[in-house]
Amino acid sequence: MADTVNLNTFRKARAKAADKSQAEANRVLHGLPKAERQRAKAERERAARLLDQSRRED
Repeated sequence: MADTVNLNTFRKARAKAADKSQAEANRVLHGLPKAERQRAKAERERAARLLDQSRRED
């Protein structure tokens, strides 16, 4: 027979894991110098622009 599962505990654990991953991302983002953040942002924008330019119009 299957064990019973407390869904509230499961939901809270899942939320805690999501919060933990968000905190890790924030530590990485806010731990970078301003110049590196700007360089990364420019690289993301460049990649998006390149992707948009290479799309085919049908």
